[in-house]
Amino acid sequence: MRTISYSLLLFIMVFFWCSMPCAREPNDFAWLRELMVERQIVARGVKDPKVIKAMLKVPRHSFVPKARRATSYGDYPLPIGEGQTISQPYIVAYMTEALDLRPEDKVLEIGTGSGYQAAILAELVKEVYTIEIVVNLGKRARQTLDMLGYKNIHVKIGDGYKGWPEKAPFDAVIVTCAPEKVPRALIEQLKEGGRMIIPVGRAGDVQKLVRVVKKGGHLKTENVMYVRFVPMVKGND
Repeated sequence: MRTISYSLLLFIMVFFWCSMPCAREPNDFAWLRELMVERQIVARGVKDPKVIKAMLKVPRHSFVPKARRATSYGDYPLPIGEGQTISQPYIVAYMTEALDLRPEDKVLEIGTGSGYQAAILAELVKEVYTIEIVVNLGKRARQTLDMLGYKNIHVKIGDGYKGWPEKAPFDAVIVTCAPEKVPRALIEQLKEGGRMIIPVGRAGDVQKLVRVVKKGGHLKTENVMYVRFVPMVKGND
């Protein structure tokens, strides 16, 4: 007998559920989130109970185009338009856990995208400041986050290379697109003792996911895994 893969089975189930009346949607997607967390996140070693709770709570399907919702809890990134993607659930959870966040923290995110990572962060910290260079994505993310009731997420459309100096310093910085090297402005806006997680490398190549800790004005860096992210884009000015 041929074995059906988990991802294919997930797609089939959600495809039929998405064709049913919307009244069924919340419970069905909640169950799929539980499967996602159990099989994609906890099974791969993510242990922080706060991160797990956030991944169980935030409705990932709300952050992807309607045509993609049947696969919104699959074990892979998904296109969200404008040549950008929403990251694989495991990567979102892993990067979040790597920041070692506290409830009183203020976090800067570079690369808002769909807004999903910002929503996960907002479940864990006091304030999230997130920057998106693509105007349409930034506006759409802001609308989604407002619809879901997030009051502690501040969306700015602009150049992530410059960070958000008016709101610095930050306890943590997370970058969800890949520059060729860590931008100096982001280092300067990181608090003493602050943590950063960032993919670094050329577009089209395998990149390194780097964890940075700022101590005594110096940076302690650690390469934690190989990844592929969309390139980080500079503004024109």
